[in-house]
Amino acid sequence: MTAIRTSALLGVAAEAALAVPGVAGLQPRLAHRLAAATAPTRTDTAPHRTSPEAGIRADRAPDGSGWHIEVRCVLAEGRRALDIARNVHDRVGAAVLSYLAALGVAERVTVKVTVTRIAARHDAA
Repeated sequence: MTAIRTSALLGVAAEAALAVPGVAGLQPRLAHRLAAATAPTRTDTAPHRTSPEAGIRADRAPDGSGWHIEVRCVLAEGRRALDIARNVHDRVGAAVLSYLAALGVAERVTVKVTVTRIAARHDAA
């Protein structure tokens, strides 16, 4: 059986979610935000950016039969949130299944999409 790297799975899911029109960005979970806030001060002048993968969570099913993917996204205003969330759900699911198939792994994938906020056009995600 091929070992699946969770970090690669997160990257595939993040890339698929960010490619959906109307997705302004991915929202890190509170744990990621707190960790970033307590991290030692950086000596360089570059702003600290959270990776897009921080807005994705991937967990194995308790019985080992598949993956549960959670996507936390910020949407751009002016579009129907439900339509964008469905599109994110479908694209992330398809991308993860394709990634697993390329590894020769046939597993079940469930995707949960949470819209954390809708950003005005002048807001930064």
